[in-house]
Amino acid sequence: MSDPIEAARLDGSLKSVGHISYLLHTIVAVAAVLPGAQASIGLLLVAFVIDLVKRGDAVGSWQESHFSWRIRTVLWVGVLYLVTLPLWFFFLLPGWIAWTLISIWFLYRVVRGWMALNSNRAMPA
Repeated sequence: MSDPIEAARLDGSLKSVGHISYLLHTIVAVAAVLPGAQASIGLLLVAFVIDLVKRGDAVGSWQESHFSWRIRTVLWVGVLYLVTLPLWFFFLLPGWIAWTLISIWFLYRVVRGWMALNSNRAMPA
């Protein structure tokens, strides 16, 4: 993109998308850790779809890494929750422990990414 004004506008727009996505991820991650608080998986899916749709706009920018970071995080969390789901049916306590650890890791990834976005830093590959 040769127009610096247009590049700055796109950068700001992508950053806004990042803030919205990280906010939705945070709501889901915090609700997953707090007993009795349940956020809809729909919020996570909305953030995931937004990231998939807008990822192409970030290609070649420092923000591309944030889209990849969020997409990979959601995919890993989804796989980990599914793999440990049987623990809930057979052994309640191990299922709760597994999901708590996964949720804490999820929250860590969200906070780490959001802090980097606020500092205009790319995420590691």
